[in-house]
Amino acid sequence: MRSRSPLAGLIVCSLALAACSDAGGDSAPAATDAPGTTAVPPADTAAATSPPSSDPTTSTATTPATSAAPATTPPATITDDRAYYVLPPGNYGGLPTNDDSLDQLALYDGLTPLRGAVTDADLDEFFLPQNLAPVGATRVEDTGRPGTTVVYDEYGVAHITGETRADLAFGSGWVTARDRELLLTLGRGPARAAVADIPGIDAFGLVTSAQSFVPSAATEQLVTDQVDLLVETYGAEGEEIVADAQAYADGINAYWAANGVDVAPATVNDVIAVTAFIGSIFGAGGGGEARNAELLDQLENRLGAELGRQVWEDLLPGNDADAPTTLTETFDYPVLTGGDVTGSVVLDEGSLVAFDPLAASADAPQPTGWRRPAELAPVDAADTPPYKRASNWLTVAPEASQNGTTLAVMGPQLGYYYPEIVQQLHLSGPGIEAQGAAVPGLAMYMLIGRTADYAWSLTSANQDVRDVFAEVLCEPDGSTPTTESEWYEFEGECVPFEQFDAGTLNGQPIVFPRSVHGPLIGTATADGVPVALTRQRSTFGRDALNLKALKDMTEGDAASPDAFFDVADQFGFTFNWGYANREGIAYFASGYLPDRAPGLDRRLPTLGTGQYEWEGFLAGDEHPHGTAGPDGRLLNWNNQSAPGFMHGDDNHYGSVHRVELFDGWAPTSALADVVGVMNNAATQDDSSLIWPVISELLAGGEAPSPLAAEAVAALDAWVADDAPIVDGDEDGNYDESAARVFAEVLGPVVVAALEPVLGPLYADDIAIRGVGQLSIVDEDLRLLLGQDMRQPLQVQYCGAGDIAACRADLWAALDTALGEAAATLGDDLSTWRAEGDRTGFQPGLIPDTFRTTNRPTYQQVIEWAPPR
Repeated sequence: MRSRSPLAGLIVCSLALAACSDAGGDSAPAATDAPGTTAVPPADTAAATSPPSSDPTTSTATTPATSAAPATTPPATITDDRAYYVLPPGNYGGLPTNDDSLDQLALYDGLTPLRGAVTDADLDEFFLPQNLAPVGATRVEDTGRPGTTVVYDEYGVAHITGETRADLAFGSGWVTARDRELLLTLGRGPARAAVADIPGIDAFGLVTSAQSFVPSAATEQLVTDQVDLLVETYGAEGEEIVADAQAYADGINAYWAANGVDVAPATVNDVIAVTAFIGSIFGAGGGGEARNAELLDQLENRLGAELGRQVWEDLLPGNDADAPTTLTETFDYPVLTGGDVTGSVVLDEGSLVAFDPLAASADAPQPTGWRRPAELAPVDAADTPPYKRASNWLTVAPEASQNGTTLAVMGPQLGYYYPEIVQQLHLSGPGIEAQGAAVPGLAMYMLIGRTADYAWSLTSANQDVRDVFAEVLCEPDGSTPTTESEWYEFEGECVPFEQFDAGTLNGQPIVFPRSVHGPLIGTATADGVPVALTRQRSTFGRDALNLKALKDMTEGDAASPDAFFDVADQFGFTFNWGYANREGIAYFASGYLPDRAPGLDRRLPTLGTGQYEWEGFLAGDEHPHGTAGPDGRLLNWNNQSAPGFMHGDDNHYGSVHRVELFDGWAPTSALADVVGVMNNAATQDDSSLIWPVISELLAGGEAPSPLAAEAVAALDAWVADDAPIVDGDEDGNYDESAARVFAEVLGPVVVAALEPVLGPLYADDIAIRGVGQLSIVDEDLRLLLGQDMRQPLQVQYCGAGDIAACRADLWAALDTALGEAAATLGDDLSTWRAEGDRTGFQPGLIPDTFRTTNRPTYQQVIEWAPPR
């Protein structure tokens, strides 16, 4: 049995465990890195074949700075900027559809089968110009406002000019109402649900399923308070933001009035709510500590205290020194906050009950078991809130460019919806000249785009802006508390939960308890002591402040990397910002990141009695940021920001990450090459990154059958060709038979590698959280093969550490899987085919589909000519 500290038993582990007595260090052993090195796995984990337009010299996405790089900047041959963008399915998002609803889908899909063989001609064919001017035939939209001019181009992109700021914002509001009326109608209520942090409710899911949320007066007041906070924080600029938002709302209302749309008028509060809505989906991280803590108890119960803890450390390392990173410089934001771990809580297995707000009411506010109406997608309130993370950007500095220019291929993966949740705009007015993607509902500013001299984009960083607190329950009369108690201990007092009335969902009241930290997400016990679990978000009540960063970027205030850092640091939402101007490239990891009290393990719930409150927030220079990337490139695909910097407690990185697919670079690149690297990666099976080390280990033994030997050879060749999953001829199947072979054998091989240790978890169907099983297998097999690792695993898994037993297990699993598949597919592997995935548009308003690609939704492609 684990021993616990005297503090009500609410401490992570016994002081007898060395991991907990380490004063502030990471509990997992780590090799010491020399300054300036990066956590980059050896090249054998990634496919190394260059795209056809690249030099055969290859590197992984985060090759250390010691790799070959051009000695001098090549002479500039480009005098004009080149800029493109694309947005599927098209820029118009209304019903009925029109010509601009689908006119970009063929462009987007047309790039996919080219893989890495992209040329300049392809850029012109498969992207639209983003050159601050209309494309093709135009028509003028009459807004009825003399100072506002709206010109629609051939692809339905609005080019808006305003004589004043108000004229410009008004025009943007008018265009939003015209092109995204359906999205505005569906999103206004759910956006308020995001503001209120309602547990167990996916605000984005409410929009896509057309659920009706009506906010209460209390929820609306949360929005109104943020309008005041804008002015209080930013003074005259805050007033300007509010004025811009009001003019934007005026434009929406004017369109509705002119077209007989009978809805409640748009307001500044709508703008604030939509800001919170976007941030809650794409710009938050952390908050998964409760399920992390439950997993630790499950592991220790099945594997024993020592082994269970070691496996947990492997799965949730916080900072794995072998994980690929965007920057090479170390930034410290460690797993352990310093000193002995005394303020973190492990939950008893089986005791965690997620809170369901739909089962609560004003008369019965206590937490209950999980119950979810069939019409809503289940959301586990006690787990990490839903989020999306599939965006990427690739930026190349002039010294790594063939023409001495700055190159950027950038875009967020926002999912595929009709109407799409961003829209293409060009804004031109006093102090503003910008084009790109804006969010309907706050489109007086750009979310992502370009000005005359720089461009920027965002990927979700999932940094740790949410913490789960374990509130020790109590009864005011001193009686024994239970998990249904409505009072908790804070600063020596027994205080009641606030019952927050958020509004109604489909007519049903939504009421939930809140502590000083945040909304209730569940209840549990820790060493038998009843606790309530609440979740605190650093950006709660501060969503509107993020508008300042978007305003500054749109107005051209980020003319230099230092200015860009200052602007991006105003963004409390957690994003990886990629930036490119004429002189070079830059990166900043934003987020309102708490400075936590000593004595904590960030992966576990924090004791909520008041002894471990946040002590402040990281300063801008403490965030990962920089202008220098390996070989003159900065690359991000939602991967780890920098060595030493832990992201969210739910977002752990290991040695296998898709950012490694950005390989095949020549010493210098042209713009089409960068697009090719992106597109080649988008059409690979990213799980194939694990195959080289599996193949190397298998090579030490005899194949158990001719079919197994043939399969390994086929997979070796497929991975050497960058593991394509492409239906180039659109016959319904992927072109390469090895894609099906890999799909049949990967799962069984991974299970065989981990089963000697994790078998009890598989047997009990326990969800394995953390870095992912591929990274564990990769690092484990590399250790067995004697390869150097910066941070070795604490446990040997495959063959329980015996390489011969491991090899035999993997060969057996592969051979068995092939035999079972061959019973249906036949013995000729060349005839095996996997069905080609196709993607449609949620929530099903249009029937169109396209070949699935692991590529950003909206994307811009930029080449900046050198300074004139």
